[in-house]
Amino acid sequence: MPRLPAHDAESLPLPKSPDAPSTAVLRAQNLRFAWPGQPPLFDGLTITLGPGLHAVCGDDGCGKSTLLALLAGEHASHTGSVLVDDVSLAADREAYQARVFWIDPATDAFDAVSARAFLATQPEHHPGFEPAIAHDLAEALGLTPHLDKPLHMLSAGSKRKVWLSAAMASGAPLTLIDQAFAALDAPSTRLLRELLSEAGEHPRRAFLLADHEAAPGLPWGQVIDL
Repeated sequence: MPRLPAHDAESLPLPKSPDAPSTAVLRAQNLRFAWPGQPPLFDGLTITLGPGLHAVCGDDGCGKSTLLALLAGEHASHTGSVLVDDVSLAADREAYQARVFWIDPATDAFDAVSARAFLATQPEHHPGFEPAIAHDLAEALGLTPHLDKPLHMLSAGSKRKVWLSAAMASGAPLTLIDQAFAALDAPSTRLLRELLSEAGEHPRRAFLLADHEAAPGLPWGQVIDL
């Protein structure tokens, strides 16, 4: 099985600041978000995540996907602050987003490009991206026959496999995944569970998954209920 790179102190994918970051990968404080004319999805939400595997759970419409997009810098919180490895979204958006992997699984923004082309662009956005890991994951997930097809030709499950290959290979300190198991076949589900079990022991990276509930049998750190 492809292994996630450990990125120890001698091979960190991102430059370190002169002062070592705190042990927390993500620090989000006093977040408030509401769609126009709607009550807040969350108000005063504070999250601190260290390395490992974490979940945000709740019913449809409770704000799980919105929270991931906010932590990715795609939505703006009405109040509060968000930092990854002590890099502030508000102070340095570009440096912050280089440290966060996120893609909306329903996006059509990449439909015109092939899966191979999409993966090839990832080092531009994530300096720690490991092309060899992405290639091995794509092969293990059965994507090899589909890598040169435009993404609009892929099934929902195959597109999700592309996003998962990129996410796991990204090297990003914070990796955000929405409904990771949706539309996956049984062999891919088994492989993903193995990868997530490994992610739970990662020394540097935090993985935050959004779903209705935290899948049993995985080494969850924090489980955030919205």
